[in-house]
Amino acid sequence: METLVGTELCFPQLINTSCRKLTRPHLEGMLIYMLLSSISLLTIALNLLVIISISHFKQLHTPTNLLLLSLAFSDFFVGLFMIFQIMMRDGCWLLGDLMCSLWLILASIIISSSVGTMVLISVDRYVAICYPLHYFTKVKANRVQVCVCLCWMFAALIYSLLMKDNLEHPGRYNSCIGECVVEVNYIVNLFDLIVTFICPITVIVILHMRIFGVAVYQARAMRSHIAVVTTKVTGKKSEMKAARNLGVVVVVFLICICPYYCFTLMSQNNLYTTSSVTIVIWLAQFNSCLNPLIYAILYPWFRKSIKVIVTLQILKPGSCRTNML
Repeated sequence: METLVGTELCFPQLINTSCRKLTRPHLEGMLIYMLLSSISLLTIALNLLVIISISHFKQLHTPTNLLLLSLAFSDFFVGLFMIFQIMMRDGCWLLGDLMCSLWLILASIIISSSVGTMVLISVDRYVAICYPLHYFTKVKANRVQVCVCLCWMFAALIYSLLMKDNLEHPGRYNSCIGECVVEVNYIVNLFDLIVTFICPITVIVILHMRIFGVAVYQARAMRSHIAVVTTKVTGKKSEMKAARNLGVVVVVFLICICPYYCFTLMSQNNLYTTSSVTIVIWLAQFNSCLNPLIYAILYPWFRKSIKVIVTLQILKPGSCRTNML
């Protein structure tokens, strides 16, 4: 448990207005610092590998992988932003009120864009499984790029408007210097929950239920028609495996992100300090470290690309045309 001990202040020169530090036993503080720093560095490194892999190797420039690339970018920035929370492990924000508002707004944009990307991934798999004959005519790389850009732009616009007051008057809700607090009124909070959580999660669940239903139907059809052409069966299995792998990514994402939104939904007030939401925020951010680990387990192309990158074979001329599949 975190306890206030003594009178150690965030800003010792401001005796009457400074916040007090949250102090822990030295060993506990060091362990927390080392753990969080390791997660942050691992998140940055692994997602950087995903970004390099999909960006460099031409064979990986598929619509589905472009969506994974967008997710890797958001996870990469999550890893970077963890550094600010590590700096706040003693409960003190030392970078000023404006940086506090900017940090929390950018973090919200990244989480929202991740949710939007998950919706796009679900739509991609839904079309691939339920309408396979139309997939390659409807889902093209340039269309996916446009959808990803719109997703990020929408998230940026929404949170810039929702948290506009915190940008115009940074620190107005702080009770002492060294605190990082944002205010979200009830209407804005409700709108945020509907647009960036309830609607997207509903779409994701419905689409995956539909995918599951079609998967069960196709599995039964394959068992009852033994004389099916082998290439068609192989193609179906490939699509089903891709859907299963991405389904794992989506389920893990929901497990990590739902507590954050449930916390904001059940909160009795609209003022959130960084310390009051530490656990749910860290759980949501830990998902960014899990995603590339899931890729490493489920995707042979990612394991192969890691080997090529780590051994510096990526620096050889023509390495972008390496067979990764």
